[in-house]
Amino acid sequence: MNALLKVTGVAKAYGGNRVLESIDFEVRPGEIIGVIGPNGSGKSTLLNAISAFTPIDNGEILLQGKALHGMAAHRIVEQGLARTFQLPAMPEKMTVMEVLLASSTIHHGFWGSLLGSRGHRQAERAGHERAEQLLDELLLRQVRDNAAAALSGGQKKLLSVACALMGKPQLLMLDEPTAGVHPNLRRDMVQTLQRINRQGLAMMIVEHDMHFIRDLCHRCIVLDRGRIVAVCTPAELSSNAHVLEAYLGRGASQPKEAIA
Repeated sequence: MNALLKVTGVAKAYGGNRVLESIDFEVRPGEIIGVIGPNGSGKSTLLNAISAFTPIDNGEILLQGKALHGMAAHRIVEQGLARTFQLPAMPEKMTVMEVLLASSTIHHGFWGSLLGSRGHRQAERAGHERAEQLLDELLLRQVRDNAAAALSGGQKKLLSVACALMGKPQLLMLDEPTAGVHPNLRRDMVQTLQRINRQGLAMMIVEHDMHFIRDLCHRCIVLDRGRIVAVCTPAELSSNAHVLEAYLGRGASQPKEAIA
């Protein structure tokens, strides 16, 4: 199976601090990849590099065979990659539905001139239909008309996922989606993402919650000090010597709860 995302030799440094070094991996269509590692291991930098929020120093990033290097972030979204951020900020004066509609690439003004008034109306109707669908899928129907900024932290995370899905991406990257989320909502989030994944969407997830990773991911990429030290299934994490060393230090022989 051809790779959806192929990362080869990616490196990033800030001065003398090498944040990423010789990063190589692939994400296959429909696969859910967990990206884990200790604080400062380069996880968020990797997501930022792939999504063009951080320029890389060396290497190549291909999405569906197309090089992303030098491409603007909004162009990468058009190629089929969308992402969320650890701390989603929501507009103060927009409802949940309005935020979703504003996130749709088919609501940009130039569509009216390209498609004419009839085509613009069709695109607008399709955007509303997609938004209504995502309200149901992301468990946001009951807050449809609420101010987006007034949502709980967990609901803001779900809304940010819904916004990322408005353009129907091929790959969704999530940066710590469960941080600050109530355990009950976390369980709902696992089920929701599994359901969306069954529709064919691939995901890359940076996360510290190992239970979430075990419940959701097919494979894990483990980073330590800017390098990939292990690629394994979630079930193999607690027995992998490189993972134990990354989290617990050299000579570690017993896993702790963080990776158990």
